Amino acid sequence: MESIGKLNRETIKYLAMAAMFLNHFSAVFLSQYSLPGILLSDIGYFTAPVMCYFLVEGYRYTRSKRNYAGRLFLFAIISQIPFCLVSTKLMTGEPGLRFFGMNMMFTLLLCFGILVAREKIRNSFLRIAVIVLLFVVSQYSDWSLFAPLYVLLFDRAGEDKGRIARAFLIVTLLFGVYDFVGWFGFLPLWQVALHALGVMAGPAAAGIVLLFCYSGQPSKAGKKASKWFFYWFYPVHLLILGLLSFGIP
Repeated sequence: MESIGKLNRETIKYLAMAAMFLNHFSAVFLSQYSLPGILLSDIGYFTAPVMCYFLVEGYRYTRSKRNYAGRLFLFAIISQIPFCLVSTKLMTGEPGLRFFGMNMMFTLLLCFGILVAREKIRNSFLRIAVIVLLFVVSQYSDWSLFAPLYVLLFDRAGEDKGRIARAFLIVTLLFGVYDFVGWFGFLPLWQVALHALGVMAGPAAAGIVLLFCYSGQPSKAGKKASKWFFYWFYPVHLLILGLLSFGIP
């Protein structure tokens, strides 16, 4: 499986941030039953697989796993209130501050724990038990179960692009089935099927970009600034959207 390798890591991350913003913009400003709302939400599903892929890649090459985990923990804490603001508007249709689960940074921290368990725990039974526990805890966070599954499969795949492609295919199909089951009985069957195909488009696009367009290299300039931008973008844009939601009737 040959890559044309035109996009560096930071460029793909910027694409993921833009897709995330559209998803969250939709959650705050648009009806989730409107065509624009559905389209922007579907575009946003590009982001989580990209974040999971680069988490696994970053785990392999980071100079300090402890510092990496520390950054994820710090920004999970910073992001929680902004996440609650946006998720409250999405889940209730009204502005407010209620708890609907932990944010994506917390999910990535759990995923990081899965990688640590796979590397450090030698006892097979204990390693599996810890990983299962982390999967269970992820049910209370954004992209529950799916993000840990992406990370587990990406880690098992290593740099084998065929196995990475299968990982994308497996989780994307499961995501579509999950959506189909969730909407079944509430909409006509053709709409349920169309909706499921729509939510699969973002993860599928992420797979295509990472498998065929990713150069495997970071940007040659501004690497440190970009790293911190990606961390801060998540809580800051959620906070702005969450505060703006109070001005929406």
